[in-house]
Amino acid sequence: MSEARVIIGLSAAIIAVTEDGPFAVVTREGGDAPGLPFGAFDPAGDRTLELSLRGWVKEQTGFDIGYVEQLYTFGDRGREMPMAESAGSDRAISISYLALTPSRAVLERAAARWRSWYDFFPWEDWRDGRPAVIDEIIAPRLTKWAQNATDADAINQRRARARLAFALDGAVWNEERALDRYELLYEAGLTPEAARDRARFDGKKSSAMEAEPGLGEPMISDHRRILATAIGRLRAKIKYRPVVFELAPEQFTLLYLQRVVEAIAGLELHKQNFRRLLDRTGLVEGTGAFDTSAGGRPAELFRARRETLSERPVGGVHVPAPRGE
Repeated sequence: MSEARVIIGLSAAIIAVTEDGPFAVVTREGGDAPGLPFGAFDPAGDRTLELSLRGWVKEQTGFDIGYVEQLYTFGDRGREMPMAESAGSDRAISISYLALTPSRAVLERAAARWRSWYDFFPWEDWRDGRPAVIDEIIAPRLTKWAQNATDADAINQRRARARLAFALDGAVWNEERALDRYELLYEAGLTPEAARDRARFDGKKSSAMEAEPGLGEPMISDHRRILATAIGRLRAKIKYRPVVFELAPEQFTLLYLQRVVEAIAGLELHKQNFRRLLDRTGLVEGTGAFDTSAGGRPAELFRARRETLSERPVGGVHVPAPRGE
C-alpha cells in the first residue's frame, strides 16, 4: 500500500486590466521562470481555503486581493505545483483561484511584478488583427505534428483540433478556448514545459526552459496552464455577468471601458455597437463630470449602476467574432 501523502496547494491568477492590456501578478520564487503566486494550505492552521489564499498572497505581493472565485483543481501527476517537485512520491493537488482587482496595485515584494498575459500567450491577442505567429510559426508546426500521427484517423483528428483551436482553413476564432490552444501546443511538444515534463518522467534532470520566438514565455510547474484557464474563464464570464466592473475604477469613460473589454477578449470592438449594448443593459449611468486629462473634447465619466447589479440578474457584454479571420 502506498505511503504517499496528498499535499494541497493554492495558486492565484491575480488579474488587473487597463487600456493597455490585461496583467497578471507573477513571482520568481520558484526558479528561473516566472510563476503565479502559490502557497501551501495548512489544514490545522488555516480556517478556510480562501482565507489561506488571501493571507499568503498578501505575504508574497504586499497587497490585499478583492474579488475571488475558485477556478479549477489540478492534480495531474508530474505537472504539479513547485512545492511538490521535490516531495518524492507525494501527490500534489493544486486548487487555483481567479482574483480580480481594479488597478495594478503597487507590489511591495521585489519578487512580484505585473506582466501582460500576452507575454505568455502572444497568439491570443487579436486587437490589431490576426497575429502573424499563427500562420508563420504555429500552423506549420502543428501541420508537421499532425502528419507524424500513427494512422490516417489520428492525422485527421489532429488536423481538426488545430483547425478549430487556431482558426485555420476558414474556421472562426473562439477567444474562450485559450486553455485548449495551450494544451494542444503542449501535446504537440511546442512548449518548453512539455520538454521539461518529458525529462522529468524519464528521470532526467531538465535544463532551464527558454522561450521560443512567438510561442510565449514559459512558466514554472503547471502555471501557464492555470493562467490559460483563468483567461478562458474571464473571457467567457464577461459575456454573461457584469464582472468587467470588478476590473474598472469607480468612474470611467465609455472608451476606457471598451478598451478594458477589448484587452480581456483580445479583440477589437465596434464603438457604436458597444455603446448601444451598454444603453440597452442599463449597467452604467453618467455622473455629470467630464474627463479632461486627454486633451481635446472632454469625455463624460460614467459609473456602474450598483442598484441595477444588485436588484436583478443582469448579463455581460457581447463580444463578436474577430473580423477578417
